[in-house]
Amino acid sequence: MNHKRVLRVMRERKLLCRRERRYRATTDSTHRETRFPNLLPQVTPVRPDQVWQADPTYVRVQQGFVYLACVLDSFTREVVGWSLSKFLDAELPLAALNNALSARCPAPGLLHHSDQGVQYASRVYVNRLRAVGITPSMSRKGNPYDNARMESFYKTLKTEEVNLQEYADLDDARQHIDSFIADLYNTRRLHSSLGYVPPAEFAARYTATQM
Repeated sequence: MNHKRVLRVMRERKLLCRRERRYRATTDSTHRETRFPNLLPQVTPVRPDQVWQADPTYVRVQQGFVYLACVLDSFTREVVGWSLSKFLDAELPLAALNNALSARCPAPGLLHHSDQGVQYASRVYVNRLRAVGITPSMSRKGNPYDNARMESFYKTLKTEEVNLQEYADLDDARQHIDSFIADLYNTRRLHSSLGYVPPAEFAARYTATQM
């Protein structure tokens, strides 16, 4: 097999690397809303629904950008809630949070960690956290390493899904990203930090040990 055939097969199967696309900022921390201390270093998650991490990112479509917000369980690495929108406002992460709450019904006391962006600091978002007994925590300003697990997930999402596609519009992006998260990342993609099992299987094994 020569290099030309390898190139053709890789192109047909969408295995070629693509250049990293231009960065688009999603965090506006120049606001007057309340900022919360970074409590994440004080907690080592030992069970599901103990620590959730949240963050927004952008996704390119043919006519511009749409925005994705996800909620990640820090212990199982599962994406427990997500939402996609044309607008980067508080309603976007709030929808992701509500999806996570509906799916998991966590007990009061859960720690919610995010950046200092105005979406997460907004009164409507913070009030929703407090209404269900969730404690807010925020990264230091301009320090993405404080939310490294979310950054790692988005790197995987961009590398294995978003950067390999040309989404026509919001609905097209939603269909593909929903499929990637629900049908691949959570349930089939092996995770090295979980002993090379998918997040959903890791969570199921934990639950089985508690019975």
